[in-house]
Amino acid sequence: MKQFWVFVRKEWLHILRDRKTLFILFGMPIAQILIFGFALSNEVKNSKIAIYDQSKDKTTQYLIDRIEASKYFDVTDFLNSDDELEQVFKKGKIKMVVLFPPKFDEQLFKQHQGNVQLISDASDPNVGTTVVNYLNSILNDYQSELLVNNKMPYTIKAEARMIYNPQLKAAYNFVPGVMAMVLLLICSLMTSVSIVREKEMGTMEVLLVSPLKPVWVVISKTIPYLVLSFIDICIILLLSYFVLDVPIEGNLVLLLAESTLFIITSLSLGMFVSSSANTQTAAMFGTLVGLFMPTLMFSGFMFPVDNMPIPLQLISNILPSKWFFYIVKSVMIKGLGFFSVWKETLILFGMTVVLLIISIRKFDKRLAL
Repeated sequence: MKQFWVFVRKEWLHILRDRKTLFILFGMPIAQILIFGFALSNEVKNSKIAIYDQSKDKTTQYLIDRIEASKYFDVTDFLNSDDELEQVFKKGKIKMVVLFPPKFDEQLFKQHQGNVQLISDASDPNVGTTVVNYLNSILNDYQSELLVNNKMPYTIKAEARMIYNPQLKAAYNFVPGVMAMVLLLICSLMTSVSIVREKEMGTMEVLLVSPLKPVWVVISKTIPYLVLSFIDICIILLLSYFVLDVPIEGNLVLLLAESTLFIITSLSLGMFVSSSANTQTAAMFGTLVGLFMPTLMFSGFMFPVDNMPIPLQLISNILPSKWFFYIVKSVMIKGLGFFSVWKETLILFGMTVVLLIISIRKFDKRLAL
């Protein structure tokens, strides 16, 4: 029995000295409960909305104050014309516009019915319907207060208008998310494993004795995956259009060009992983764990990024899939042009350049060793 406790003590010491084991035992549960508890929530909070008040009376100001006081909304814009209403949606920063028509106060208290128009961005149907329901609750609460204090019935009728996706099809949000996730995983995984396989099998040295420089040898291995990934994009778009009835509202050439840029970004990421990994198992593990879960959680595909704590929002900014997801939704679903997504395009281009430079330097350093 004494020997048994000696082995137990030995195992305790082994665990306490192994930082990786301690991280798995304590770090992962803590990280997961924090992420799933605070970040990954389908509840929509602090949604950025705009107010278009054509009445500008006491009643509309009171309702606006109640909307601003709600934890569900963040009023960022006050509009003054119909042109501003269209432009604010094109910027992609707000989820809804609350439109009060002229003489709202007079209609409500003299005609006993006031109309409010709720114009929601339904490119993400879950978020679009949720923000409309939240705003309806605020209007209903105010209406209930009027009924308590007055004998005459007062009705506030909210007319919801869903733009970009009036039928509220989930595929409008699903297709851009799948494009971002599939391309990132396929390109980075296949590239990293392909290059590491050559190192593991000892055939990389044979390739490096060719007249080409080592960097060009590595880049040549990524070209087939660029072509195959582009074919994947075409297949996804064809299935989306003909099977899922998801329209391509914007310029098809621009959409394909942006997709090609994202493919190159993902291939560069795969080269970065391969320059750090020594085995195929390590490359696959690093790609799947390091990219799949963050892409699923922080790209905005499954969970709204605006709901997450600020540190997690900052982490989401380093994911290429987040920016590509926004580009696809803007071009394919909303029909916007290049000038609406040039910032996201520039970010992807910058990521590609940085990843290529780091990968090439690390690869050259390993060859020198």
